[in-house]
Amino acid sequence: MKRVNKILENEKYIHYLEQNIEAEKNRVFCRHDLRHYLEVARVAYILALEKNISLKKDMIYATALLHDIGRWKEYLEGVDHAIASANLAKELLDIADFNPSEQALIQGAIRNHRTYNAKNPPLDQILYKSDKISRPCMECSVVKECKRFGIGQTPKLYY
Repeated sequence: MKRVNKILENEKYIHYLEQNIEAEKNRVFCRHDLRHYLEVARVAYILALEKNISLKKDMIYATALLHDIGRWKEYLEGVDHAIASANLAKELLDIADFNPSEQALIQGAIRNHRTYNAKNPPLDQILYKSDKISRPCMECSVVKECKRFGIGQTPKLYY
């Protein structure tokens, strides 16, 4: 996890986290912060183990820690946060010593994390799924207004 810690300690990463916090300070729904990233990482790692998907733990964690890092750009500039996050991830992955093929997989999963496609690589699939099921919606005070659930639907615990 040495490479993952290089990401977490990086000044630019910390700045992007701060940008997300500032952009979402008045948001009543789920936030895109370090807590969310770690929840996604842990669930994704569990999914990979359960499905016998051979992915390095640090690849899964790096992907989850970076998947929403450009959310602030969506608020401020109107760009798709998945694309912005993948672009911002490039320099952070370089500094953390991820090789070009690892970077391509991570950036691809980040770009694709909002839509599921069974033909996508396993990292894409587990990021998509873990992003959806990692939220602690049961404790949310505005869950009834959330667009994630239809009328009469309630959140379920998966992990």
